[in-house]
Amino acid sequence: MSVAAPTASTRSRWISALRELGLVAVMFLVYKIGRVAATGHVGEAFDNATKVWDLERWLHLPGELSVQHRLMSWHWLVEVANSYYAYVHFPATAACLIWLYLHRPAHYRWTRNVLALLTGTALLVHFGFPLAPPRMLTDTGMLDLGRLYGPAVYGAPETDQLSNQYAAMPSLHVGWAVVIAVALIAATTSRWRGLWLLHPVITLLVVVATGNHYWLDAVAAVALLAVAYVLMRPQYPAAQVVVDAPAIESVPLPRPRIPVEEPALPR
Repeated sequence: MSVAAPTASTRSRWISALRELGLVAVMFLVYKIGRVAATGHVGEAFDNATKVWDLERWLHLPGELSVQHRLMSWHWLVEVANSYYAYVHFPATAACLIWLYLHRPAHYRWTRNVLALLTGTALLVHFGFPLAPPRMLTDTGMLDLGRLYGPAVYGAPETDQLSNQYAAMPSLHVGWAVVIAVALIAATTSRWRGLWLLHPVITLLVVVATGNHYWLDAVAAVALLAVAYVLMRPQYPAAQVVVDAPAIESVPLPRPRIPVEEPALPR
């Protein structure tokens, strides 16, 4: 029995898929290394946190503490919110990218580049503006719901060497969620595609209620994302407009001439 070798096009698709997977993995690794490298400056991070907290009160934004208290009225909802924060962020983004790569390649490239630009810019902000999250501001009454009720994403700040917990601004949870919603709305045609906006809305409420981000963290993420979209606008997949060919007017064909039998001549 002979087994047919994979065609060149199949091999090319596999190579392209592995290359994209490697590129995304490298981007994620660089971000994690950079995020950890940006840790430190604890005093500055708490000073900035106080400034952000006071600025939000001056802007009359809803208090993170009041949102957290409302969430804690339902203990089961606290666990749901913690799980959403812990388990949805990366898998949802990966699932979106995989689906786009398989079914909407042009939208995949555009979305991947937007994500890369947003994440790289956010990393620079982490270096320049360290910020302690609200859950660390115990004087305000905020609680770390992840550590209290689980599941917890972060360990104690003084012993956690795998993440930078002083990088609250901008909120990439919110930023990536908006990217997912925009990409799927742009790449699909269902009349229900607007429901994808629920993902960033839920993510925003979750990150604020659990004490992981301020409202202004989300505002900063959306602002950076807007800049990324403007810069990546030339790469936006052009809509494929199907133009119907002009109808060809039917011209009546001449009827075939029926041979007329001539009368026989008399002999």
